[in-house]
Amino acid sequence: MSGHSHWHSIKHKKGATDIKRGKIFSKISRLISITAREKGGDPESNPKLRVAINKAKEANMPKDNIERAIKKGSGQIEGVKMEEISYEAYGPAGIALIIDVITDNKNRALSEIKHILSRFDGKMAETGSVKYLFDKEGEKWTPKYPIKITDKKTKSQLEKLFDALDENDDTQEIYSNLK
Repeated sequence: MSGHSHWHSIKHKKGATDIKRGKIFSKISRLISITAREKGGDPESNPKLRVAINKAKEANMPKDNIERAIKKGSGQIEGVKMEEISYEAYGPAGIALIIDVITDNKNRALSEIKHILSRFDGKMAETGSVKYLFDKEGEKWTPKYPIKITDKKTKSQLEKLFDALDENDDTQEIYSNLK
């Protein structure tokens, strides 16, 4: 053997899995906090909160984490204020983006989103300059005029942009007019 152990391999796989689970838990926790802040921390009277809690249970999120997120959102834990923000942006090839964010620090979130966009040839847009390209149907934004991209380089760049935005802890949803 050349010094490799079975435990060494398992440790790295487990570490990667734990990081992914942590990011998922973080996003769901923020969603729970926002929905609890909007309409109260009782899942019986807040259907949006009930849906968020079910999403957390599907991801095997511990009950303590769920309860802590509800307390944060409903103001039972001091010092933490979560905000829901929608950023409008353009990606490579002029693809319109709406990026929904839940954060406890909007300056940091804006800076991180701007940085990710600039890395992948995107840029922030003025408020209202992208949303008119979408219709709001319930909680989702659907594009009025979807654009099809055939260039492989641009497709690859868009995939990397979406992955980077999705990796960001504050990002909840990304909508685009990409077909």
